[in-house]
Amino acid sequence: MGIVSVPVIAGLGTAQPPSASQDELWEGFFSRHFSGTTRSLAQRIFANSGVTRRQAAVNPLIEDVSDWPTERRMRRYQVEALPLGKEAVGRALTAAGLDASDIGLFIVCSCTGYATPGLDILLARDLGMAPDTQRMFVGHMGCYAALPGLGAASDFVTARGRPALLLCAELTSLHIQPSTARVDTQQIVSHALFSDAAVAAVVVPDGRGYALREVTSVTDTSTADHMTWDVTDAGFRMGLSPKVPQVLSRHVRGLVDDLLARHGGVSSDVDGWAVHPGGPRILNVVERELALPPEALAASRATLDEHGNCSSPTVLLILDGLSRSTPAPRRVVMLAFGPGLTLYAALLDRQD
Repeated sequence: MGIVSVPVIAGLGTAQPPSASQDELWEGFFSRHFSGTTRSLAQRIFANSGVTRRQAAVNPLIEDVSDWPTERRMRRYQVEALPLGKEAVGRALTAAGLDASDIGLFIVCSCTGYATPGLDILLARDLGMAPDTQRMFVGHMGCYAALPGLGAASDFVTARGRPALLLCAELTSLHIQPSTARVDTQQIVSHALFSDAAVAAVVVPDGRGYALREVTSVTDTSTADHMTWDVTDAGFRMGLSPKVPQVLSRHVRGLVDDLLARHGGVSSDVDGWAVHPGGPRILNVVERELALPPEALAASRATLDEHGNCSSPTVLLILDGLSRSTPAPRRVVMLAFGPGLTLYAALLDRQD
């Protein structure tokens, strides 16, 4: 039998639109967007969000999209997402030392915009990917989409021995709801947390970088209504139950312990944690249930502070930050959560 290649994340590339401070966004837009008794509740939620700065391709301080119909938002998505995705992919390819024509599979994850031809086709064209490059589009998986995306890339690399490329691109700024819409705590939380970003990852057979050992998941379908993302005539509307942290607390320890055990490890062996910061409570629950030291989730909290919740690119943003730290962690666990209610985990080992 031949030697089975080990899929390795050989290059990461990030791209983000201009940022604004949380205080600027509150004072300049959201303090007027919310009214009556809702305003004081919203102010407290914004102040306690764990977010200091966020990025927006369509900045509400400059351009108010809240009354736009969905069709107009989708047209703008293509305009803004294409250059952002191109920048992230270009950086990832450069970091991996590859050309776009080397890519065998191109995966795009996005739940904030749809069009056909999509980003997968338009970027393949503009970047010069080969005509036989296979493509996959992953939509409406939300915040955890990067991990099944990495899993698909890993499987392709292992089976075909060719590089794969994953792009996660989200423009949540396009989905601010109208001021006349029904406002509840869930809507305020989403408006206080979400941000825009694009991150690309190149996965190759062997080499230097982070070897992807396994991607695993668990879905609690009894709580499917706890996290929703509905397409409405006024953009996409988030539903986010306050019970989500309770569901995570029931499943996260078993998911992580079983993953590590299959590879002969325990949580104390992990020196890098990339945990999707769905909000401060999410990180607190993960820290408590996994019995992590306070510094373990520093990178995740820093990403929330500096970039907000960017949906699917966020765990890759955290991984990029970890990989640039000195020293870079040797063993990394990535965790992300989203509709389902679904928990995804991945185990990575650094290869020099």
